[in-house]
Amino acid sequence: MQNIFKNYIFPVVTLTGSMIGVGFLSLPYIALKVGALTMSIYFLALTILMVVLHSMVGQISLKTPDFKRWPGFIGFYFGDVPKKIMMGLIVMGVFGVMLIYLIVGSQFLSVILSGIFGSNSLLYVLLYFGAASLCIYFGVRAISRVDFLALILLLVIMGLIFLKGLPYMNIQNLQLFPVGTGASFVSQWFLPYGAILFSLWGAPFIPEIEEMMRGDKKSLSVVIITATLITAIFYFLFTFLVVSITGGSTTESALVGLKEFLGTGVASVAVFMGVITIFIALIAEGLLLKKIFIYDMGMSHFSAFALTCFVPLALFLLGVNSFIPLVSFIGGVLLSIDGILILLMYKKIGGSKLLVYPLVLFFILGIIYSIVY
Repeated sequence: MQNIFKNYIFPVVTLTGSMIGVGFLSLPYIALKVGALTMSIYFLALTILMVVLHSMVGQISLKTPDFKRWPGFIGFYFGDVPKKIMMGLIVMGVFGVMLIYLIVGSQFLSVILSGIFGSNSLLYVLLYFGAASLCIYFGVRAISRVDFLALILLLVIMGLIFLKGLPYMNIQNLQLFPVGTGASFVSQWFLPYGAILFSLWGAPFIPEIEEMMRGDKKSLSVVIITATLITAIFYFLFTFLVVSITGGSTTESALVGLKEFLGTGVASVAVFMGVITIFIALIAEGLLLKKIFIYDMGMSHFSAFALTCFVPLALFLLGVNSFIPLVSFIGGVLLSIDGILILLMYKKIGGSKLLVYPLVLFFILGIIYSIVY
């Protein structure tokens, strides 16, 4: 029983908690825009893709020396120059994720405190930013690992939404096809790609899971598949649960739009849990990036802290503050590049070309779409 927990249950929970992040809050709004049928097709196709891709990462991890992380993998298989390029992409990605956390976290904070401090959105961004910056500066390690806590809080949020929202659920809100035609329809049809990819992405966490399972690495593929499927099912249920409740009132960050349906009490509790979860995740990302700047780029502590914290704030103030386009860009462009690198690494360890090349083409088309739209 102890071995089952150590080599299966705990790794599954850890990987699932690592994968579940703020990106899934965009999915109900996107489902409203593209229709339930299109969203379901994307969920099925991208879940299969991520199971395959994550399984490839597992195989790569097993054949790569331990105690390497994502840039180390790239350096091991492709050399120093691609490793440096990958480091740049990782930094861009973390900046983007921190900006997403700042956007959504401050929105949730405004829902809780608007009755006290008014509706000035910039105020809540600065409050959220200030509190997170202090924690990142002083290196609050106690909350730098949030996998299990985040998973529990998100499951509690979903349970609250389901129990309180049951009377408001209306199957007619789940329209099979979107409203709109022509160019608008075509551009919206591709919306789920980047957002679902972003939400399901768990490749960087798999090497750590592989090292965790020192006693029985044979079950790594089962752990990876189980965690990916649990995450996808959670997202699918959450997406259509929210849309069935809020319908046309669904907001870009799903919890905000639930307030008028669930009442102030339950909605405030759900949003408060969201604030805490996202706040902890923001600090974890900030600490990770600060360490990259200090240890991999040789920066001083203050310079690393300033760059880590003030770049996302500057981007927000410059107008890069729309949740769904940001999630779609990171998923559709940066993670698609990661996907191509994974496939090329898989080919280097003897993976099938018949599987690699079509998927490389798929990711290239995804990048082109994400840039065009």
